[in-house]
Amino acid sequence: MNTGIEQNKTIEVSAAVLQRSDGSFLLAQRPADKIWAGYWEFPGGKVEPGETAHHALVRELREELGIEVQTAYPWLTRVFTYPHATVRLSFFRVTEWTGEMHPHEGQQFSWQRPTEVSVNPILPANAPILRALELPSLYAISNVAELGVEPFLASLQAKLDAGLQLVQLREKHLSHDELHALALRMVAMMQPYGAKLIVNADVELARGIGADGVQLTAAQVASLDERPDVPWCGASCHSAEELRRAEALGCDFALLSPVLPTQSHPGEPTLGWEKFAVCVSGSTIPVYALGGLSNDDMHTAWQRGAHGIALLRQAWVS
Repeated sequence: MNTGIEQNKTIEVSAAVLQRSDGSFLLAQRPADKIWAGYWEFPGGKVEPGETAHHALVRELREELGIEVQTAYPWLTRVFTYPHATVRLSFFRVTEWTGEMHPHEGQQFSWQRPTEVSVNPILPANAPILRALELPSLYAISNVAELGVEPFLASLQAKLDAGLQLVQLREKHLSHDELHALALRMVAMMQPYGAKLIVNADVELARGIGADGVQLTAAQVASLDERPDVPWCGASCHSAEELRRAEALGCDFALLSPVLPTQSHPGEPTLGWEKFAVCVSGSTIPVYALGGLSNDDMHTAWQRGAHGIALLRQAWVS
């Protein structure tokens, strides 16, 4: 990736997260004749005058790797200031391509997994991207209120067996003691699978039961001065302004809702997919689409810039 050496100017760069079906992604080592030689990064390069970020991505991957992009989803944007320049990186997740990869610029390649990156050093701007890649595409929200405790836990077990990796515990009808007892059972079930449990709103409960993080309400995001000290912090948002606030607070990811009409809030205004795409454009953190969705909406969400989708009722159907 040639980011140039210009001072006092933001350089637009397109970067590719090439992902295989097993979840691994490609990193490339910068060749000896480039600045930051030897550092590992996501392939890509500078957006030329008259190009869109997507066009630059396609051209750079053709020139650098010898492949033709078939499917690329807009994802995250990161601005990073190096000693030599400030770069704005537009990341795309590339899931389909044709052609055999060849190091046209003499670089080394390595397929890596998000939690097991074995190459170093990593180019500094890419560290948040590696963390974001630890998040799965599906974010399930508990539904004890409708299913009951035991049927819900039975469904959770089945979904864990099928690969579910991220769950939010959100049961406002339960007492604190009931919620605490349920959370402990969920932690015990999920930890052997390496799945993450996120507790809605209650930071102290999340810490107390050894959950992986907390999902802040929109009101909490607006009122807090700093990010809670938990491994993972999500934010519930309903507008672009709330997303920007979540980013400024240092949240790791966000929910943006409601995208479509929901069973629980019939007749209420929704974002729709086009407004959702406008809100998440340029987001620096992964955003899950929420509201009136099913698993069939995953690709639509990706096309609109989402990291994935969050499901409540639909998450627990067989």
